[in-house]
Amino acid sequence: MVKKEIDKTLKQRLYILFFIILLCVCKSYAQLAKPEQSIDPNATLVYLENCRTLIYDEQNHPGAQLLIGDVRFRHDDALMFCDTAYFYEKANSIDAFGNIRFEQGDTLFGYGDILYYDGNTKKARLRNNVKLVHYKTTLTTDSLNYDRIEDMAYYFTGGQIVDSLNSLTSIWGQYNPSTNQAIFKDSVYLLNPNFNLTTDTLQYNTRTYIANIVSPTTILYQGETTILSDSGWYNTNTEQSTLYNRSRVEHYDGKQMTGDTIFYDKKIGIGHIYSHMELTDTVEKITLYGNYGEYHEHEQRGLATDSALAIDRSDSIWLYIHADTLFTEPETIQVVTLIPRDSILVDSVLTAQAPDTLRYDTAFQRMRGYRSVRVYRQDLQAVCDSMSYTAKDSLMKFYYDPIAWNDSNQLSADSIRVQFVNGQVDRAHCYGSAIAIRHEEKDYFDQLSGKEMIGYIIEHEMRQIDVSGNAETVFFPREESKDSTQRGNIVGVNKTQSSYVKMYIKNQKVQRVVFTTATTGTMYPLDDLTTEEMRLMAFFWAEQERPREPKDVFDNPPSTPRPKAGALKASAENKKEK
Repeated sequence: MVKKEIDKTLKQRLYILFFIILLCVCKSYAQLAKPEQSIDPNATLVYLENCRTLIYDEQNHPGAQLLIGDVRFRHDDALMFCDTAYFYEKANSIDAFGNIRFEQGDTLFGYGDILYYDGNTKKARLRNNVKLVHYKTTLTTDSLNYDRIEDMAYYFTGGQIVDSLNSLTSIWGQYNPSTNQAIFKDSVYLLNPNFNLTTDTLQYNTRTYIANIVSPTTILYQGETTILSDSGWYNTNTEQSTLYNRSRVEHYDGKQMTGDTIFYDKKIGIGHIYSHMELTDTVEKITLYGNYGEYHEHEQRGLATDSALAIDRSDSIWLYIHADTLFTEPETIQVVTLIPRDSILVDSVLTAQAPDTLRYDTAFQRMRGYRSVRVYRQDLQAVCDSMSYTAKDSLMKFYYDPIAWNDSNQLSADSIRVQFVNGQVDRAHCYGSAIAIRHEEKDYFDQLSGKEMIGYIIEHEMRQIDVSGNAETVFFPREESKDSTQRGNIVGVNKTQSSYVKMYIKNQKVQRVVFTTATTGTMYPLDDLTTEEMRLMAFFWAEQERPREPKDVFDNPPSTPRPKAGALKASAENKKEK
């Protein structure tokens, strides 16, 4: 019996000691923000709805009621729960401690270790292990201030907001539950299952999952795509974005999109680029420019239009191409892969077990241009209706009334293929109604025409021209000059017809011409022939169309009239009859 009394007395003393310690702690916190103001006449009152123990000690705690155990307050539609609290009824405020729970309606819940609440201003300050829950959005921090009038919560010592899709951390943050809008500043980091975003300032909506980009921002998508922008928005759910102010999208394979405005859909892999667009292949060193462009990253296809320009920087001599529309796309090349054969096995058996296989190599790009194509290189210029350029075999093709120039030579045909070797123009292959023209002086032009023609270029100069099929020539032989730096005088005009002709050129003059045995030709004195008689039926001189420098690719000179196909055919038939 005595032992039971002793245990009871000991428990009572321990309880009193614990209460005294708790009272001291609560008093010290309360004194940190002890309100002295009176109730605002326009403010609603904070009501105490429940507690186990209430202590009123005006001498030691003037103006405060100490509440202990299952404490609950109500202010308008908000409820506040805690273990202990100082209630300043005259000041209409609360200092609450232990297991804080704040409820506003049935949508907003706050938790923490300490709560300072002012009923006049409707401002709450949560401290230590703070968590604010709003639907599927959770904000965690160490210190949080919440303004119920503005419906605005913000932290300033580092925090994190997590919704059903993303996690966002920053040093300073603000969240509005009514609009679901959040603002983050200083060391902002957004983590998504597919990408991460880093920036200094970000606006984000937890309902729409849209991030508004307002400062230099980097978005890294699974190590394969990087978005760099300082203005725009990114939908983290649909992965669609609109980027402004010279933003850039970089892909792991070296492709880059840059523009004043970019609409980019990462899921389907399509970007639309507006105003001062650039589409760059850093591997092939080719850039497309224009005022509108597209890039389809899954197919690796791009286009540029509206002042479209392509610049190829892969060689020491840069290539400039302009057209109404320019396209880039991968070139599919069929490659045979041979399987090594074991000499022990029978060949037919091995072939059945491991036959030769085919693979498709798409490592090289092809460029196509349509309508009003103009090309400039230091050693080659051209105009045509459409063209293609393949990086794999360094081959450029011109179609529909093409004209190509090298040095003082003009080449034209139904189509022209120009081959590059080691970054230099190597030869030009002309198909159908081909004619090569070189201006000698005055109205004198060396000319070669035929069904097919190949011009060989060495060190940027045309050195040889081969013509086959109905080959015709008009050239002006010169007398030998004693001064090697000067050309001799023209001694006449030579007109020939043959099935095959080779013309050799050196120092911009005809050195010699080789014909087949079945050749007809006549040398005429210059005065015996009129200007028209000195020109082949396919002759036309289009020097005014020639781009002379890179900026000339944007010129639009009038087209030089070409000889009519019917006239050329009639001329050939007349020659045949003769």
